[in-house]
Amino acid sequence: MNFSLLEPRLFRNAHLYDPDDRGICDLLVAGGKIVAITNANSESVPEACPVSDLNGAIVCPGFIDQHVHLIGGGGEAGPHTRTPEVRLSKLVEAGVTAVVGLLGTDGTTRHPESLLAKTRALEFEGISAWMLTGAYGLPSPTITDSVQKDVALIDKIIGVKCAISDHRSSAPDTHQLANMAAQSRVGGLLGAKAGISVFHLGNSPRLLEPLYEILRTADVPITKLLPTHVNRAQALFQAALRYASEGGYIDITTSINEPIDPASAIVMAREAQVPLARLTLSSDGNGSQPEFDRHGNLIGFGVAGFESLLETLQQLVQQHHLPLEEALLPLTRNVAEFLGLTHKGRLIPACDADFLVLEADLRIREVWARGRQMVRDGHACVKGTFE
Repeated sequence: MNFSLLEPRLFRNAHLYDPDDRGICDLLVAGGKIVAITNANSESVPEACPVSDLNGAIVCPGFIDQHVHLIGGGGEAGPHTRTPEVRLSKLVEAGVTAVVGLLGTDGTTRHPESLLAKTRALEFEGISAWMLTGAYGLPSPTITDSVQKDVALIDKIIGVKCAISDHRSSAPDTHQLANMAAQSRVGGLLGAKAGISVFHLGNSPRLLEPLYEILRTADVPITKLLPTHVNRAQALFQAALRYASEGGYIDITTSINEPIDPASAIVMAREAQVPLARLTLSSDGNGSQPEFDRHGNLIGFGVAGFESLLETLQQLVQQHHLPLEEALLPLTRNVAEFLGLTHKGRLIPACDADFLVLEADLRIREVWARGRQMVRDGHACVKGTFE
């Protein structure tokens, strides 16, 4: 799809959250970008430009989901428990206009090369997509045999992932972790990318100690090390709040509801005076949701969806009474800033035209990705190649 050929379109009378509340505005979109934002009912309209009157509906940035198992996850109970690839329609109907794919426990039968192919496929089908190299274990599975080269040389790779403080990790030592994070950092410098390291966290009593060991032994900035799934245990969440207070980002998983649901986690972080700018939300979508007993034995599993992103936004506003402009940040601008995506997460001129049109009760009416409508009346009007 050549998005540069998309015709201009004017969206009138939008209650714009960019994500800051800008009131009623008109948006001009062309070539997949936000071209101009003006006061409502401005006189200047390009000749023969289609006009959509939104009648005061909420318009906000599309969600950036930075933790998705695009080619599936799972496998903890054998090959039949490998989850399937994600479908484009499931992403866009949940409001996701940009996504970051990664591997999970299974770095044996799933590979970064396949993940790269899926990432490119989603780009072709209409949304923006990136990926992390690596998987749970170290040394990291890569495409070029080097984390640094993967990040520096492959356009879609913006960082690396591994698992720590989890019985499914490879029990990496401090040197291995520090070297991985340093390679991602340098690769990011060489490739003009974020060069991040994302750490799956389990229930080990070690909590975030491996991250502090990296900070003590390597010169990698704390803003490049992201612990995720931090709401899966009370002690882990308290450690994560301390980490964020010290300058790090933390990622709360919206598909985890116990012991701390994601909306409550955001509220608790604010009450602990953690800067809202350091909080992000992601779905862990399409990953398996295994349940283990206290001996580490698998006793059940499910598959994470994407609807939890919107549900968390609704809960933050409707139950916890956060202003919408604040509730949007961990799904939009905060994520874009952490990932180094300067053209995402905001609705200002020169940014990509990735936006949601929401009803007053925050249900999704429309989704637009790079200026192309993907969802109409809450249902995907553009689907993946084989859907």
